[in-house]
Amino acid sequence: MKQMMSLLSVLALSVSCAATEVPSDVTVELTNGARAQKLIESIETGDSEPINYINPDRYIQHNLAVGDGLEGFGEVMKQLPAGSAKAKVIRAFQDGDYGVTHTQYNFFGPKIGFDIFRFENGLIVEHWDNLQEIVKETASGRTQVDGQVEITDLDKTEANKALVKGLVKDVLMGADPGKITEYISTVKYLQHNPAVADGLEALGGALNAMAKAGTPMVYTKSHMILGEGNFVLSVSEGQFLGMHASFYDLFRIEDGLIVEHWDTIETIPPKDQWKNTNGKF
Repeated sequence: MKQMMSLLSVLALSVSCAATEVPSDVTVELTNGARAQKLIESIETGDSEPINYINPDRYIQHNLAVGDGLEGFGEVMKQLPAGSAKAKVIRAFQDGDYGVTHTQYNFFGPKIGFDIFRFENGLIVEHWDNLQEIVKETASGRTQVDGQVEITDLDKTEANKALVKGLVKDVLMGADPGKITEYISTVKYLQHNPAVADGLEALGGALNAMAKAGTPMVYTKSHMILGEGNFVLSVSEGQFLGMHASFYDLFRIEDGLIVEHWDTIETIPPKDQWKNTNGKF
């Protein structure tokens, strides 16, 4: 059920247009991030227009609880109790042919989700997501979605993506963990993972505790790094609590260092439970 919720994300795609009025004879071209946001929001609003952003002949689904194509998504939607779906997009950005959303959902239960849509010729042809149940009480006192939402520093996009790529390689995948202070600020590190408090010390303590318990968080492969300005999303594969897992980590960068972190962790089911053959990544 956890994964099904993002199916919705497939159904909603378009971003809220600016509040300013636009002359009727002017065509407003939505960005990929905006289209992704509108599509997600249509899950709740019922707006039928965003479904037209999806290529009806080619829609590759990576949510393993959903069948391929629009038909697979439609089957899941039939199971959803009428009027129960909620989808509040907190953050949305784009990176070339990709649109990314960070959303607070109620889809077969309350969840936090990241959705990634790939566009070809203006239409969505592929979708990935990662979902996690909402936790009411967190170690930091922050929620899983609050914090800064404004996209800034567009001229630093590539540098910030390179920073996160280095963090994943050196720290998360263990090539050179001692470099952590080259990536994460020692002065301000705001944490939205529900089990970890703010600051580098708390992060280190949480990771050490898991390792001592014999259930370390292990990153084995980096699949995607997408970003716009001060926000960068990393998509990785590994092990969590002894289970095959997917890690989606969203970082906010300020003056060349990571100062804020959001994430979702989802268990990857065995292949005999998959509803499509496209894989999680």
